[in-house]
Amino acid sequence: MASNLDYLDPSLQSLEETLQAYLEAEKELSHAEIAATAATHTAPDSTTAFDQRPSTGSYPQHTEEAFQNLQNLRDDLARLREQVLQQLPVRDEWVKVNLGYGPSRVGAFRTNASGAASSETYELRVVI
Repeated sequence: MASNLDYLDPSLQSLEETLQAYLEAEKELSHAEIAATAATHTAPDSTTAFDQRPSTGSYPQHTEEAFQNLQNLRDDLARLREQVLQQLPVRDEWVKVNLGYGPSRVGAFRTNASGAASSETYELRVVI
């Protein structure tokens, strides 16, 4: 029975907090990707298209901000991913963690890199 309660181990608290931040960043990235896509597909209003010409040197600021936000979120997600990978006690195994839904699992599993045996890459997997 004790093995079923391993996910409540206090030593995993920092991993759980970093993992929560990672999952939240994934959600924000998903929303930002939708917003950036919507910003590129918005058509100019046909009633004001000919009323006023944009000033010289102007650019679609909203679109640019959306893409900058998207890049910042991707950088944050990559940083959080690396933190989670560093905090995991083992590789190629599941670790039980408490994400507030009961026992959840997280693990870093080796991926088959295309011919590069020296550089190992790991895929982060989370099961909620």
